[in-house]
Amino acid sequence: MVVTLDSKRRLTLPAGLIQAAAGDCFEVRFDAEEDAVVFRRLPGRENWLKVLEECPLPLDELPPRRTATAKRRKL
Repeated sequence: MVVTLDSKRRLTLPAGLIQAAAGDCFEVRFDAEEDAVVFRRLPGRENWLKVLEECPLPLDELPPRRTATAKRRKL
């Protein structure tokens, strides 16, 4: 399959080639040895509860958050 770069430097892939949706993120890398552009889909958004469960420190050992509100800078 051949895809062509348009005047705005965009590549358009046929819908049947890849199962992607608007907002999906890809890592793009140029491989000089192969003279190729490589696209790798990045994983979707993380589930914040799963990330919290994998935290190596118990919540009691985390430093306290600041309670003071931010002050406005004078211009």
